[in-house]
Amino acid sequence: MRLPEEPDIPPQINIVPMIDVIFAILTFFVLSTLFLTRSEGLPVNLPGAVSAESQAQTQIVVTIDRDGNVSLNRQPISLEALNAQVQPLIQANTNSIVVINADTDVSHGQVVAVMDQLRQIQGIRMAIATQRP
Repeated sequence: MRLPEEPDIPPQINIVPMIDVIFAILTFFVLSTLFLTRSEGLPVNLPGAVSAESQAQTQIVVTIDRDGNVSLNRQPISLEALNAQVQPLIQANTNSIVVINADTDVSHGQVVAVMDQLRQIQGIRMAIATQRP
């Protein structure tokens, strides 16, 4: 006796796992782009300020680390040579702004000494980097 054959079920492609994988990849790319920030200064602990504003101009970054060492665009420099190195950068781009990244542990006198050196440059525009609390 022959058993009746069951009808063949047509093959199906389940796309739900594929959609899950696509969303996982999309989430990865979105989250990874959030961490692509541009940082030109050396890592220092910036003081906080509620009234901080972001600057969109070309930035020349002067960093003063915890030990009082001065760097210009991540290159170590002496305080006396700062004026001579920043002046050509200002003249090359008149819309540039000098951003001072000073660690919270740096003495006020060290920051003033750096600002005093920079103020000798004609037409300089300065800003002090902070972070929102």
